[in-house]
Amino acid sequence: MFQARGPFAACLRFIAAWLAILLLGATGVPAAETRGDALLAFGARIAGDDARSRVVIDFDGKPSFSVHYLAAPERIVIDLPATAFGFPADDLAPRGLFQDIRYGAMDEGSARIVFTPNRPVKLVNAEVQKNEGHGFRLVLDAEMSTAEAVAELVKTQSWTSAEPTSDPTAGVGASAASPDPATDAVFTIAVDAGHGGIDTGTVGGKSGTPEKEITLAFARDLTDRLNREPGVRAFLTRKNDTFLSLSQRVTLARQGAADLFISLHADQLGQKGIRGATVYTLSDTASDRMAAALAARENLSDQLAGYAIENGPPEIADILLDLARRETQAFSISLARRLVNSFNGQIELINNPHRSAGFQVLRAPDIPSILLELGFLSNEEDEKLLLEPGWRSKVADLIAKAVTAYRQQTVVGGG
Repeated sequence: MFQARGPFAACLRFIAAWLAILLLGATGVPAAETRGDALLAFGARIAGDDARSRVVIDFDGKPSFSVHYLAAPERIVIDLPATAFGFPADDLAPRGLFQDIRYGAMDEGSARIVFTPNRPVKLVNAEVQKNEGHGFRLVLDAEMSTAEAVAELVKTQSWTSAEPTSDPTAGVGASAASPDPATDAVFTIAVDAGHGGIDTGTVGGKSGTPEKEITLAFARDLTDRLNREPGVRAFLTRKNDTFLSLSQRVTLARQGAADLFISLHADQLGQKGIRGATVYTLSDTASDRMAAALAARENLSDQLAGYAIENGPPEIADILLDLARRETQAFSISLARRLVNSFNGQIELINNPHRSAGFQVLRAPDIPSILLELGFLSNEEDEKLLLEPGWRSKVADLIAKAVTAYRQQTVVGGG
């Protein structure tokens, strides 16, 4: 069956929406109560997961808007001028960060959209963009936050109920919490302990120790060691035995203005004789079968806890599956090579220790990222070392050495 696409499809949706409004009214409001000069919201779409969500609403004209936050319960309010909502309700059905979305007329001259999140959430972007075809679109990017940060937004926002604020994005809070890594003098590293909570990872064959405990113990040691380096700040994505989705881990790194992202794991293989550390970088095509299999297992982490990426329209799917930029990938590869050189002759390495595959946790387009397999819990020698504080301290020193070399030669020297 023929399906209209592009500007032509947008025009068809626009015409259909106006016909629906004329015949039935919008969202249950009779057409007679809709002002003739009202804007028409003729399309909507939403995509997201438990860390980030994007909402896009198409209008026939350029909408003014204001953003406000409410507490108890937490809600995000978008105030609009008189607007007729002519898209199907399912197009803006709650998903991702939102458990409820409501919209409609407030009075003859105004309308409102109210988002009820399922966790503390803030808007990091709210803007009107011109459509390629007809009209304009309102783009709202939401991101997980903390109860304290949202309470501060509620407290400090400028609220006017009748007129839009002079700055329509007042209260969005996009940049107040996080410095820009490009201009921040401190070199910041997000240390990500793999697995956690319901996702135990693999389990040691002899000790029975779950991978999530090993990665967290090493992540704490590494963070402490990195924080002893002058001008370096390292932080943990998870500080205890809690589950974080892959998207949440990346989002926390961004919120912390990370210049580097290091994800720590200790996997297992069917071949118990294979041992040693491996450094992985992102690639759409896996470097080998073992890398592909490992990435597939690690990417199942969200599904184990009942989370799954919801695919949305192509124009908004980039917030879920960002493709790493070439420059960022070059930095990631540079760090991986320095790490392998630092380990060489000091700790056991697998054959071809720098490998690549499509790890979801490495997909931040703006943060150089690596995944470090410290060893294999399927191998008795590796398992024994992974549980030794002295060995962990030695490896943390070697990583700090590689990071220092990366910082000096790549970041300061420009590559």
